[in-house]
Amino acid sequence: MEAPAADSVRTYLVVVDETPESRVALRYAALRARSVGGQMLLLHTMPAAEFIQWGGVQAAIEAEAAENAQSLLGAIADEVVVWTGKRPGIIVTKGDAVAAVLATVAAEPSIHALVLGASAKGAPGPLVSYFAGEHAGTLPCLVMIVPGGLDEARLSALT
Repeated sequence: MEAPAADSVRTYLVVVDETPESRVALRYAALRARSVGGQMLLLHTMPAAEFIQWGGVQAAIEAEAAENAQSLLGAIADEVVVWTGKRPGIIVTKGDAVAAVLATVAAEPSIHALVLGASAKGAPGPLVSYFAGEHAGTLPCLVMIVPGGLDEARLSALT
């Protein structure tokens, strides 16, 4: 069997944060990418810092947040390599998560699916609400919403 052409490789975009549902979505996307010979792109959006009167303090807070984001994504990227055999792309942005997703999808035509995790309990988060609500049909890719309560066996069965 031939390897897929570079422009036909499926990219799974996963919005990564420190929530349990994000981890479930990440694992699903990794299993799916491995099974179809795809790749992954990890997106982490840092909230915009509130204005602090002393610029040096604000700069230090933003630098620490960026360092924490890189550390989180670096560790997750290492896990993705173990799961898929491929290093994922990493994007760190600052500001609104919806805007970051829209910009990333617009800039990366290889994105086959946006993979989001839904909380096992309670109301859906802002990204799930946005992309599964009235904007559900606006993206040029699939939107996969992975239930946060799925265990490893069920994730494997579904991929």
